[in-house]
Amino acid sequence: MSHDLFEAARAAAAFSHSPYSSFPVGAAIRTPDGRVFSGANVENLAFPQGWCAETSALAQMIMGGAKKVAEIAIFAPRAAACPPCGGCRQKLAEFSDGSALIHLCDDRGVTQTVTLSELLPMMFKADLK
Repeated sequence: MSHDLFEAARAAAAFSHSPYSSFPVGAAIRTPDGRVFSGANVENLAFPQGWCAETSALAQMIMGGAKKVAEIAIFAPRAAACPPCGGCRQKLAEFSDGSALIHLCDDRGVTQTVTLSELLPMMFKADLK
């Protein structure tokens, strides 16, 4: 993973709206063609109506015309590693065959890299014919 994906995730965390948990998260997705899309978590007083950083980044990716995740960096300043929640794992699976790299980051950079299949070994996949 190049350093720019980590930096994009760290920069995105600065835009987090997390007044209730005080737990900002940023995510940055790289598509197979090299484009980067980022997002931050957005909390809402009417919990659970907020959304995760990964969801924000996926929305940016879709709005940018991309449909596949090659890799994603996730950064939470208050955690050494912040893996995607179960819902975000399945959302990522919608746009990956499971080979997408998931980079968990701290302030220094990547602390661990796993594939989406490792995080979600029995991901739900529709048999679309």
